Amino acid sequence: MRNKNKKSILIILLAAFSIVVNAQLKSGYQLGVNLTTMSIQASGLDSRPEVPMGIHFGGFYEIPVKKHFSILSGFLFSSKGADYKIDTISYSLTPTYIEIPVNLSFNIGSKATVFSLFGGLYAARTIGGYKITSGSKFEYLKMGKGEDKDIRYFDCGIACGAGMKIKSYLLSVQYEKGFTDVSPSENMSMRNKVIGISITSLK
Repeated sequence: MRNKNKKSILIILLAAFSIVVNAQLKSGYQLGVNLTTMSIQASGLDSRPEVPMGIHFGGFYEIPVKKHFSILSGFLFSSKGADYKIDTISYSLTPTYIEIPVNLSFNIGSKATVFSLFGGLYAARTIGGYKITSGSKFEYLKMGKGEDKDIRYFDCGIACGAGMKIKSYLLSVQYEKGFTDVSPSENMSMRNKVIGISITSLK
């Protein structure tokens, strides 16, 4: 994806997030687990990436738009990554992101119980993380572009999911698919894929 397109998506999501947090809304806190992996293409890849578990947590916002529609957003810390092997070397890659999702939600139900379907976009920036190579060597991730780095800074993609709100608690399952290549190497392509399970407390 070109840098101009990345910046455009990030600006749109930040603008939408700014509108959400300044409007009349419900806010709360979200906590959940990530089942994460990456689609990886590289010469010498001889095994499919496995699915390690991560976590996500942060602030959550909901703003009503119309009778059955609302905008869902937030400001999350999210742990992603994958376990994979190239040649005879095994890698465990675990980047941590600051992520801003912006989803449109369709809601139906009673005041006590509401079912929802939602979908939209997310933008994320790597803030740290670690990798473990064969022999259990622990290293902090080097972020940026180039053969001496481990992962790029920016990620964005699409998301969709479903949820059930019971009184002031929202249980949800969502799927994210990154369309940004987060590999710093020209010889490898990596894109995040995440299934998230969350519980959100709303005020």
